[in-house]
Amino acid sequence: MLRIGFRLFFLALLVLSVAAGLGGSIIAAANPTTVEVLTVDGIIVPVVADYIDRGISQAEDRNASVCIIKLNTPGGLLDSTAKIVERILNADVPVVVYVSPAGAWAASAGTFITLSAHIAVMTPGTTIGAAHPVSSGEMTEEEMKKIVAFSAKWMETIAEERGRNIEEARLAVTQSKSFRDTEALEYNLIDLRAANLDDLVEQIDGWTVVVKGKEVTIDTTDYVENRNEMNAVERFLHTISDPNIAYLLFTLATVGLTVEISNPGLVFPGVAGGISLLLAFYSLGVLEAYWGGIALMLLAVGLFVAEYFTESFGLLTAGGVIALVMGSLILFSHSPGVEVHRGLIAGVTAGITAFAVFVVGAIIRGQRRRKITGAEGMLGRIAVAKTPLDPMGTVLVQGELWTAASEGGTVAPGEEVIITKVEELKLRVTKKSKE
Repeated sequence: MLRIGFRLFFLALLVLSVAAGLGGSIIAAANPTTVEVLTVDGIIVPVVADYIDRGISQAEDRNASVCIIKLNTPGGLLDSTAKIVERILNADVPVVVYVSPAGAWAASAGTFITLSAHIAVMTPGTTIGAAHPVSSGEMTEEEMKKIVAFSAKWMETIAEERGRNIEEARLAVTQSKSFRDTEALEYNLIDLRAANLDDLVEQIDGWTVVVKGKEVTIDTTDYVENRNEMNAVERFLHTISDPNIAYLLFTLATVGLTVEISNPGLVFPGVAGGISLLLAFYSLGVLEAYWGGIALMLLAVGLFVAEYFTESFGLLTAGGVIALVMGSLILFSHSPGVEVHRGLIAGVTAGITAFAVFVVGAIIRGQRRRKITGAEGMLGRIAVAKTPLDPMGTVLVQGELWTAASEGGTVAPGEEVIITKVEELKLRVTKKSKE
């Protein structure tokens, strides 16, 4: 009996163990892995660095299987790029940078970000590279050489850390070399080419990557995709951080403040212009706009406003247009991957010039127009003699009786005369010629 009891006891333990294993499998199956997806489309600026930091942190908190960053950027700011690269290199989850969609690129700053990922992927028809730093007019040739050398060494460090082609990665910096997706894969700058996100997730299933010194196997066999997009504030800040939007904001500020100064009391143009100016200053500051370009554009505003208080007859406006064009062209000349579309500059310049010419023309026409009030407004008007003018008498003008003196003969009552001069409360008139 004792042996039978032991056998039944061990059999019960075995059944419980199997049941526990099955239960665990059921729980695991009921909790699919998470794939976090972030989207970056545009200039790399501080708000993008904050967004990626937030997205990776949430992926870590949710114990996601992988965090994918869809990237399409012409470049951006060095400080923001450095923060993003540092965050990816120190992430606690595998990070995949996916250059997408077709036709997208990861230029300049985007190259550093892509190569820093645990897995770098490109969509067919995308491009990467051209990561040479842009020189500033305030830098000497020696200083620029140091910046290029530092950027090249930084790129080499990233490539070495991720096991990529160090020499080709260096050429992207030193020679601004660009790579199509097929070339990037051939030169071992990226790991995969994927037609879409589903294709990417399927290909990386089972991949083993090193995350902070530990090997991690990516499991996406049964995954749930979580799209972690920018929130409303991040989207707004990223939108106004676009160089074209910043330029338009500055233009709107120029027009609004000019209208308010030339027509005090309208209120709305002044308020709209003030808000646009503050937003423009934020955008220009974030994009590290060249101070010389800002100064020229502010000079243009000053010249446009001065036109309304002087009689330069368009000379100040012409100077303002020249300053505006020059300032627009050099505004972002020292920011890599940041520029204002030339068509937008042409359109804005033409619009502001037309507006200024219209206002100046109105001022000139107003100065030439005969005054219709006061003593000068009486000149040339027709009056009717109420009493004989020989030479003094009384005339009727606009329902009022005036003392008048005739020049050139006697005027009978009822005859029409023309006012030629106003002397205090007395008019000088002459007979209206008979046609």
